[in-house]
Amino acid sequence: MTTPEIAAPGGTRAFSPFEWKVAGRYLRARRKDSFISVISALTLIGVAIGVATLIVVMSVMNGFREELLTKILGLNGHFSAFPIEQKFTDYKDVVDGLERVDGVTFAVAFAEGQALASGAAGQSTGVTVRGMDIDTIQKLDLLYNGAEQGGWDSWDTSQGVAIGYRLAQKLGVGIGDPVTIINPNGSTTPFGTTPQIRSYPVSVIFNLGMVEFDSFFLYLPMAPAQDFFKLFEDVLRPGVEPPDPLASDAEIDAAYQRVYQASAVEIFITDPDNVTEMRNRLQQDAARPLILTDWQQRNETFFSALQVERVVMFTILSMIIVVAAFNIISSLVMLVKDKAADIAILRTMGATRGSIMRIFSITGTAIGVTGTFIGFVLGLLIAANAEALRAFVSEVIGVAIFPPEVFFLSKLPSRVDPLEVTVVVCLALGLSFLATLYPAWRAAQYDPVEALRYE
Repeated sequence: MTTPEIAAPGGTRAFSPFEWKVAGRYLRARRKDSFISVISALTLIGVAIGVATLIVVMSVMNGFREELLTKILGLNGHFSAFPIEQKFTDYKDVVDGLERVDGVTFAVAFAEGQALASGAAGQSTGVTVRGMDIDTIQKLDLLYNGAEQGGWDSWDTSQGVAIGYRLAQKLGVGIGDPVTIINPNGSTTPFGTTPQIRSYPVSVIFNLGMVEFDSFFLYLPMAPAQDFFKLFEDVLRPGVEPPDPLASDAEIDAAYQRVYQASAVEIFITDPDNVTEMRNRLQQDAARPLILTDWQQRNETFFSALQVERVVMFTILSMIIVVAAFNIISSLVMLVKDKAADIAILRTMGATRGSIMRIFSITGTAIGVTGTFIGFVLGLLIAANAEALRAFVSEVIGVAIFPPEVFFLSKLPSRVDPLEVTVVVCLALGLSFLATLYPAWRAAQYDPVEALRYE
């Protein structure tokens, strides 16, 4: 070993060039040290895999949460308002009043019910039928811009339906084909309740990117939906006497006017997390009593489970980095034993215990830093191309990875959170540094006389 640039009389300052040089030499593989170098390389790979895996998994889970939140709130709103005390015949006035409340972006009224839909080929499935006029649909960018076939022109007068592309595939229908909708709660006759059956042509096929909406939602113009689900009542016109029971249909129609109702109103606010304050504001400013349910209440179980899953996955995957840190300890312990004579010579030439400790700390930390950097770059690359990689792997192995029927989304989302990436990198660097302390301390305790005695 050459000595002039390694130690100086009286020792050297902390982290001097000679300490970095010796640490760098110990990192370079030589024939007799090849086994230790292989362990160090595997340790570096372990750190890199752990960091990359954590970044990718957390990014995908962030993407799932954000995408699901965007899709769910893109149609269902941050608050749902349901009528109490009286029927929802004044829904237009309620919508106008709610949209004037500070913090409300917009509000939409709709008529909704459950029905059975069937196509020309005889395929049938249960659907949620929602009636909306074109002004309402234009407020919902997710739905309005999601039309893949057909269009929303003349929607209110088209007497057609809009369905998701998955529902269209299930029913075997396309643009212009008839879809039959059956409402079991139809007209009441002396012989019982007769189902309400109507056929409508398909005017729009949309793709919202969420299986639940694309498979089970069917949209009608507002007026046909109100008629179909009988969301109306015939009210005697003001100042008109009730007609005689034997009066003609024309006289009865002249005496009564039909008043339509809505099922509920969806309210969209500027700050989705500010539901408590907005609830109080909406209750105070609403023109009539309403039951309000917010998106956190409706999806509490789902998003709570998602949050727990994120924490558990982070904890479990962090074990990869912990295992890699233990590998750093084992490789450094072996390196210390292998370099016992070198340590003794350095000590006799003036290197202090602190200097020896820093040399091996630099050696171990370099493995952790390099592995963390490689994992950081690799993780960001995979997270940025998660969907492309998923599609490629699925095509190669012939198996659907993250099937949309299970995960609700038609593609694999990914969103990198800088704060979480910083936490992962700091965790890896911290564990790597802590893993070097014990082996470095053991190296600093070597007695040069005892070490050289057996060489």
